[in-house]
Amino acid sequence: MSRRDYIFMANTYTQIHIHFVFAVKYRQAIIKNEWKDELYKYISGIIKNNNHKLLAINGVSDHIHILVGIRPVQSISDLMKLVKQNSSKWINESKFVNYHFEWQEGYGAFSYSKSQLKAVINYIQQQELHHKKKTFKEEYIDFLEKFEINYDEKFIFKELI
Repeated sequence: MSRRDYIFMANTYTQIHIHFVFAVKYRQAIIKNEWKDELYKYISGIIKNNNHKLLAINGVSDHIHILVGIRPVQSISDLMKLVKQNSSKWINESKFVNYHFEWQEGYGAFSYSKSQLKAVINYIQQQELHHKKKTFKEEYIDFLEKFEINYDEKFIFKELI
């Protein structure tokens, strides 16, 4: 953010918390414990370098959850585009997988108030435990229904055939 952006934004006050959810293409379980912490650090850097505040990041082998305090100088879609493009490129350049890595098209973005943050952070931190009881698809549909988002199930994250 340039000095000019700060001057323009001097009397603007926001509190925007977005919980992002996105999956590996075809929901393949390929994010390995051996490199997932490095991936999370890399994604954290992208978020920080775009002047947002990372509040939590975690996931399992086929998807990631991120909670971010968003600054209103960048759109949600622009931030997600950078996160997904740059992290995919980094995964491929690091040769963590033996083929071309891609994130699934699309993502979920859900907003929360400050009073809900502790529960959301706890939810994100407990992903491994949570997914012993529920699949990612079940979890994602639960989010869509909780937030009353209309959806067509045929467009919910494509699976490898």
